[in-house]
Amino acid sequence: MNSKPERPVADHLIAGPIPMPRLSDDAVVQIHDFIHHILDLFEARYGDQIHRFYQELNSDNLLEPDTSADLFDPPF
Repeated sequence: MNSKPERPVADHLIAGPIPMPRLSDDAVVQIHDFIHHILDLFEARYGDQIHRFYQELNSDNLLEPDTSADLFDPPF
């Protein structure tokens, strides 16, 4: 029972950009560093699952190679 994982589509990405407030340079850098820190912690905890997910997606794509590019782009 190896079902292909579905990728959810976030409604706010379809509707348009998220309004962002004006921030000082210092605030921007602090928020940026905080987001990177949280992402590092998230990847440390869930990195194996993330890697496995993308590996499965790539292995599914390898079974059916995309040859549409070969029709338009000559190899030389």
